[in-house]
Amino acid sequence: MKVIEKQHQFDAFIRNNKNSKCYIVPIFTDIYKHPLNNALSLLYVHCDTDFLICFDHSETQSISTKNLASLNEMTIYTHNKNELNHIYHWDNVIDVGMLYYLNTNNPLSFDDINTSAHTYFKQKYHRVNNVNKLIPVNKHLEYCIEIKDKMKRVLTVCDSTGTFLKYNDVVIDNLSFIESSGLKVNRDKLPFKYQRHISKDNFVFTRYNPYTLTGRPANKYGGLNFSAMNRSDGSREPFVSRFEDSGLLIEMDYDAYHLRLIADIVNYDFPDGSVHEYLGNQYGVDYEESKKLSFKYLYGGIPKDIATTIPFFGLVTEYVNSNWIKYNKRFSVKSYIYNRKIGKNNLQDMNPNKLFNYLIQLNETEYNMEVISKLQKVLKGYETKLVLYQYDSFLFDFCMRDGKEFLLKIKNTIEGSAKFPVKISRGINYNDMVNITEKLNVN
Repeated sequence: MKVIEKQHQFDAFIRNNKNSKCYIVPIFTDIYKHPLNNALSLLYVHCDTDFLICFDHSETQSISTKNLASLNEMTIYTHNKNELNHIYHWDNVIDVGMLYYLNTNNPLSFDDINTSAHTYFKQKYHRVNNVNKLIPVNKHLEYCIEIKDKMKRVLTVCDSTGTFLKYNDVVIDNLSFIESSGLKVNRDKLPFKYQRHISKDNFVFTRYNPYTLTGRPANKYGGLNFSAMNRSDGSREPFVSRFEDSGLLIEMDYDAYHLRLIADIVNYDFPDGSVHEYLGNQYGVDYEESKKLSFKYLYGGIPKDIATTIPFFGLVTEYVNSNWIKYNKRFSVKSYIYNRKIGKNNLQDMNPNKLFNYLIQLNETEYNMEVISKLQKVLKGYETKLVLYQYDSFLFDFCMRDGKEFLLKIKNTIEGSAKFPVKISRGINYNDMVNITEKLNVN
């Protein structure tokens, strides 16, 4: 093992390993804080041998993190690309965790990897900040080598495909992009148990976990479950705009998203206007009852009389049955956009409707990823930030200096030529949001 703690050592390392394939594991100064509210202590790099590059540790001297850019010509394998993206956005990074997930439909866990020193410090100093700076360097090395060895074992049994490249380069990078914006909070309104995770400038950061059974990312960090927050319990109230008097939180929420998404897949054209009213007329019920019935049919099964009398559900039934036949014949089906396989080897107790629900959630996620990729380009050069993504909505910290026309540009990007219309709300905090859909559409 070679410790790199001086500039000339790092320069020699780059000269000798410039175009190498390497494994990288970051060690942050604090065990519990989000990478965006943290600092890099050590960077483990394995090429032909083990290196520890030192940035902030009690046992070593330090080099500047500006040197990280020099690693860009390497091909990097890591267990968590999302974390690396928050350190430096290198070009050629392979997420071994994602590779394993796409091959097995299970997350790759590293929770079993530890050392006696890490266990001791976590237990005795769990309230102390920056504990990793105190854990001996040789123990960090031991920990990183175990992670590297596990990554190597995965690479011997998992195949990378075009699907993997989409998830590696699009899905992970998009989720990192949203995380990097953070959410501004009113510190006094956030419960005490979350205070440790607030940055000095009053931001909190979420973490998206894409390694779920259906592929829909979970969204929480430090005990804050962003996906579970609702307006009824006040949990959204602490979140405000970073732009203060010049900003608002803007939420764009898809209307009847799954119905429209499925219609797009089965080539059914809903008329302009409310989908729930349109289907309600066919059911013979009002708007609210229509929503309940559509939800019941989509996720609980479509009755034969509904499939035969309502053309949309007739096409959905054909889609459900077609995928069930493929699943039993080929032992897998593929998602609509990225061609990700859902296979018998990684799903249990499957039936036609359950398979359909998995496919819809997966296709929903992949479509949203395409939208987020477009939003990244739209937001570039503006102050407005995309700060939160749920399965059917996007939350923006909108800077009013960007103007109404820019807000309309965001809306049009999300709606995709009006194929997926959105409802728009604004508020001075995330709890007290007011619908402005009609007002915004007025010229």
